[in-house]
Amino acid sequence: MPPAIDDLQALLSSLGTAAPPAAPGVTEQSGTESAASDIPIPLNPRVLSYIQLFQGRLHDFIEEGMKRGSKYLPMIQDVFRAEGLPLDLAYVPLVESAFKPTALSRTKAKGVWQFMSGTALENGLRRDWYIDERSDPEKATVAAAKYLGMLGKMFGGDWHMALASYNAGPGRLQRAAKTAKANDFWQLAKNPKLLPRETREYVPMILAAIIIARSPYEYGFDFDFEAETAPAYETVTLARPVDLRRIAEWSQTPIAQIQALNPELRRWTTPVKDAKYELKVPPGTAALVSAQIEESAPADLASLRFYTVKRGDTLALIAKKLHVSKTDLAEANYLRTTARVAAGDMLMVPQEATAVAARVERPVAAKARPALARSTQPARPAANASRVKVTYQVKRGDTLGSIARRYKTTVASIKTWNPSLSGDRLTAGAHLTVYAPSDSRARAD
Repeated sequence: MPPAIDDLQALLSSLGTAAPPAAPGVTEQSGTESAASDIPIPLNPRVLSYIQLFQGRLHDFIEEGMKRGSKYLPMIQDVFRAEGLPLDLAYVPLVESAFKPTALSRTKAKGVWQFMSGTALENGLRRDWYIDERSDPEKATVAAAKYLGMLGKMFGGDWHMALASYNAGPGRLQRAAKTAKANDFWQLAKNPKLLPRETREYVPMILAAIIIARSPYEYGFDFDFEAETAPAYETVTLARPVDLRRIAEWSQTPIAQIQALNPELRRWTTPVKDAKYELKVPPGTAALVSAQIEESAPADLASLRFYTVKRGDTLALIAKKLHVSKTDLAEANYLRTTARVAAGDMLMVPQEATAVAARVERPVAAKARPALARSTQPARPAANASRVKVTYQVKRGDTLGSIARRYKTTVASIKTWNPSLSGDRLTAGAHLTVYAPSDSRARAD
């Protein structure tokens, strides 16, 4: 999902060099907004031209972004207020990402605040094979407040320079200021050799977005809608890795909702080595999920495959032997691709069961989607107190359908309980985990 700023830059490219000149009269309409903002906003031609562009060709685009942002703005403003930052900076994501947590730019910036990996790490965000906290709006906002606060201090409270450095990097702004012997963004922006075009357009774009977002009705935006509220949730502390599809099953929640509550997760499985991972679940389900986790064996929580390193093995040899990516193998085990492994080491093998579905950075192949979709809404979850766990030994002639009917469940649920199943074929003598009605006479053989 591309972010807003990529789309805006593409539009500017199609227009030529920048937004079209502002029409006469826009200045009068915007006069009161500059004074109302807690960031100085000069009503120069560049800012006014973007106000006009947002009112016209990009009207729907900006309006959709403001509606989407309504669920995040209270949280962002609370964080910025606590950090002593101008509250109008909360509108920066309107241009950066249109408030899309999964937005990924062509330069690999990600999330509502469009952090690059390095900047994210510098400001306390975690990113590894399992997690990318840039996609968590709350955690990313805390990091953005820290970063913007640092930029504001670096440029002496000049928020135009700070915003420009948010886009181009503080080093680029400092070099431009030193070359021009000037610390004013608008003066630097006059010289195309000092700053990239994207940065020269970025600051007036942000300022125009702030003006409109503060008084949308005045600028022709329809806000007769009920503001979206941030999703409520409870948290469950996980001591072991758990498959999100298990969580969806136990909480009787579509898998898409579990993923939406935990956008930082890049895989179906929570981090393998985290002993206290905080997972968000729908309100009223934490106790149910926790109880089910306590009653389940580790092997039932996540379908993980491990490999024991043999003498002479290297990551490259193991990856080739297991038909997996060397990079994935290393990162899934918190290793560098150049790391050495010793005989006896246990490595988690990345596989389909741990790969995430339909994420921006790794789209799932079309033919793989139906299999993943089967587990989105199991009809009768194992966590139901009226069911008990049993082990069923497959007999000749059994089918998933006949077993489902025997235990009054569904084929989808049986497949969810047994992630190792591939397709619908069963082997006589194999053992299946089934959650049977506690009052049923059906028993495992």
